[in-house]
Amino acid sequence: MFKTSLTLSSVIVAAMSGPLLAAETETSLPKLQLAPYLTVSGLSSGGYIAAQFHLAFANEVKGAAILAAGPVYCAKNDLMQALGNCMNQPTATPDLPAINQYLATQQAAGKLAPATALADSKVWLFSGSADATVLPQVSTALYQQYQQWIPKEALRFINDQPFAHHFPTKQAGFTACDKSESPFIASCNYDASGQLLSHLLGAIKPPASQASGQLVKLQQHQLAPAAAGQLAAEGYLYIPESCARGAACRLHISFHGCKQDVSQVGDAYIRHTGLNEYADTNQLVILYPQVEKSAMAPFNPNGCWDWWGYSGEHYATIDGPQLKAVKQLVEALRQ
Repeated sequence: MFKTSLTLSSVIVAAMSGPLLAAETETSLPKLQLAPYLTVSGLSSGGYIAAQFHLAFANEVKGAAILAAGPVYCAKNDLMQALGNCMNQPTATPDLPAINQYLATQQAAGKLAPATALADSKVWLFSGSADATVLPQVSTALYQQYQQWIPKEALRFINDQPFAHHFPTKQAGFTACDKSESPFIASCNYDASGQLLSHLLGAIKPPASQASGQLVKLQQHQLAPAAAGQLAAEGYLYIPESCARGAACRLHISFHGCKQDVSQVGDAYIRHTGLNEYADTNQLVILYPQVEKSAMAPFNPNGCWDWWGYSGEHYATIDGPQLKAVKQLVEALRQ
């Protein structure tokens, strides 16, 4: 479908502790040897769409890590449901029976992967007990939802950390752990990236002290036309040196949260969650797709992934434009 010779802007990150290099070179995407084992993760709206992507393509996605998000199809195509039952309304909880019935119908119709495809997946869930944006009870509903599909030993739910709404890391210099502030990456002395990857992948090597791979800008509108009007023009791909040289590597997709795309926080999310350092030592390629904020048509002023229906009523199925678009990005990388 897509050729790996498509022109891309790449940035070789010689020192990931500094800003991205201003001078960019034109290159072709290295021919990657990607293993079939695909995993996903995401925070907040990124967590919602990571779970949606998992359910839609569970025949390929064998691991999902979701931070600070609720059950798939929680909003039921209704923004008010999203803002209430699926976020921070203390007196309400997601309507799991109705939600799960809808998902079962979609699975039976072939609009989601069959439930049996989820049985060999691993799932890691995280909810900070001080999260006031997506309340712990909402994330608990996601855990309860996954219990119907995922074996007990493959499903892990971390809900005992007193963290606010953010991606917790061991990196210094970011938001205090009890705060939920831009760029929504916090210094908690907690290695969420290492925790989630070790659960999804099994035994992993310690992270590199400093990421030294290649950060590549992807022309998303060209590679993923299914949602060209909703994705940002450019996404990002982190490629360790070993993967660029042709080693067999696994692909992991990391979805940013609301107000966390490059246009709003710069390269903070694509550099500072800790994923890239683990990628270097564990032969992982990290895809960082980017959604675009918009004031109207669609109404997405905070740059959130669609988990309530702004892209259309089928947003949580294989017909959802954003799910189709990210799938197209994956297919392009596998060419």
